[in-house]
Amino acid sequence: MSLPLEGLSAIVTGAGRGLGRAEALELARLGAAVVVNDYGRPGRDGSGEASAAPAEEVAAEIRAAGGKALAHTGDVSDHQQAAGLTDLAIGEFGKLDILVNNAGILRDRMVFSMSEEEWDSVIRVHLKGHFNTTRFAAAHWRERSKAAGGPVYGRIVNTSSEAFLAGSAGQPNYAAAKGGIVGLTTSTALALAKYGVTANAICPRARTRMTEDVFAGLEQPENGLDPLAPEHVAPLVGYLAAPAAAHVNGQLFVVHGGMVAIVERPRVSAKFDSKQDAFTYDELDALLTPHYAERPAGETFAAAEVLGLKRG
Repeated sequence: MSLPLEGLSAIVTGAGRGLGRAEALELARLGAAVVVNDYGRPGRDGSGEASAAPAEEVAAEIRAAGGKALAHTGDVSDHQQAAGLTDLAIGEFGKLDILVNNAGILRDRMVFSMSEEEWDSVIRVHLKGHFNTTRFAAAHWRERSKAAGGPVYGRIVNTSSEAFLAGSAGQPNYAAAKGGIVGLTTSTALALAKYGVTANAICPRARTRMTEDVFAGLEQPENGLDPLAPEHVAPLVGYLAAPAAAHVNGQLFVVHGGMVAIVERPRVSAKFDSKQDAFTYDELDALLTPHYAERPAGETFAAAEVLGLKRG
């Protein structure tokens, strides 16, 4: 019996640790040949010397289990290094079928204290990093589709966050980047559908180096799998990368601890029409002020709270 991803090749960025590592191992377990990308800097803020060790260790782990893998230690926020990552996968495996974007850093600060560099660095690694790899993978699939005269196999799984869905007061850069990734995902999904390519995004909750302070007060169980283990997230990534998910496109999922939720696109919650040619200040005041005054505080985040996304 063949594996779901047998004969397919994948790139996983930020795969030297945490979520990316679990995702790379899952794709390999399902039969994919994997390029394990990680820049290897030790600090979760992107600080420290780059190292090949994290990516090489995960690639070696996959090979030791009988899979195919190689390491790439480039910085995906660099346009040309991202191009080299795609070229490596195509050169080694003949084609690229799956792209999982996971690389990221944190530089948390309140919006009134954040520096320009703290803003730019997080946007660059998360949002530009997602764009860079997507751009080159998309060009590859478009060229293959033209040569084949029809659709080809392509899957993109991007990593957003609950910080985008429910807000995160001390992470304006991170929340903005993760919201931008959702926009990039839906745009890409529409642009590449005719070539046979799907693009989806996940909002994972997991205990990793990036979230160690967020979940510091939640103890790990003595027995059984930690509800916040990255291994709870990886199977959804494997599914979205598989042929079975051919009709899943432009979707956003929340995933953690044995739960997967499909997030609807924003819907209109109320609508007001002017009784004249154009609204006046007084008319808007009469309509909107009572509307919000009568609603319980925080009701605008009700959808996020129903999913259990509210951060402590």
